[in-house]
Amino acid sequence: MSFAPSPSPLVPCPPGTDAPPTCEVPHFAPVRVRGGHQLRRFVRHRRRAVALGLAVTAAALVAAGPGDGDGAREHPATESVREHRAVQTVSAPVRIADAATVRLLRPGDRVDVIAAEESALGGDARVVARGARVTKVPEPLDGATEGGALVVLSVPRSTAARLAGASATARLAVTLC
Repeated sequence: MSFAPSPSPLVPCPPGTDAPPTCEVPHFAPVRVRGGHQLRRFVRHRRRAVALGLAVTAAALVAAGPGDGDGAREHPATESVREHRAVQTVSAPVRIADAATVRLLRPGDRVDVIAAEESALGGDARVVARGARVTKVPEPLDGATEGGALVVLSVPRSTAARLAGASATARLAVTLC
């Protein structure tokens, strides 16, 4: 066995003598890193989530209204919106056929009003108002329980017209929501 002389540390070797010989590099598909766009996607979805959170918070603050009730911090536009909203809903007195049912109601309750029409072929019932708010339950007059009982509902103007029309031709009943 013969050993090749090792280069001495004092004598430098020419560059490239210790490198392997060159060869042709084979063709291969480009390397693609998975998830390279995840940071951009995360930032985009994070922006959407933050925007959605801000929108929900703003809606909750508007729905809650001013905390102290004096209206000093209100925006001037909210007053006209509240006036407009007040015009859209009206108080509609409605005579309910069952007086005992009306005695169960309290102001602030939500009710559905059902019109039951009687015909020769049987009864037909339809919902005339959904989610109407009870604003007042007047005291019944003496001996007036046979004709039902009166209740005052806060409903949109179009619903009030339907209630008036239905009360002329059908018996009205309520269900608590």
